[in-house]
Amino acid sequence: MTDPDPIVDRLTDEGATVATAESITGGRLAARLTDGAGASSAFLGGVVTYATEVKISLLGVPEALVDDHGVISAECARSMAENARSLLGATYGVSTTGVAGPDTQEGQPVGTVFIAVAAPDDTQVLELALDGDRSEIQAATVARALSALGDMMDAVGRSSAGRAAEHSGLG
Repeated sequence: MTDPDPIVDRLTDEGATVATAESITGGRLAARLTDGAGASSAFLGGVVTYATEVKISLLGVPEALVDDHGVISAECARSMAENARSLLGATYGVSTTGVAGPDTQEGQPVGTVFIAVAAPDDTQVLELALDGDRSEIQAATVARALSALGDMMDAVGRSSAGRAAEHSGLG
């Protein structure tokens, strides 16, 4: 049995949960989150919405958003993360969308990736320009998505500490 990913330990320690909405990573992010023992305490589930129509029909990405911005966009990544979080009732939603190659998509070059992390009160989106072949781009996307989740957890923790200080008269 493998050890849990440190982010899973952290989610568990904080009593938080995560859900995923993946396109470019094809389920690799969910697989990474569930690779070790104890993952069920933090990972609620995920959806792989590789096809555009599934992003719309299953995940609830607005068709007008796709028409206006495409699926390889910050706007789509944001919608995917927020809808995964809501759909699965998780503390955090993490999404991945982009172009792994070998060809461009929606006029975007290979290696263009958008990652979004939705928290209860905020959503952050990263745009990446990654190098490598298909599997390298997918692996780098998973690693950056986990890092982005950790960053969001840090931000939520700082925000919560600030609110606690305000309410205690310390802020």
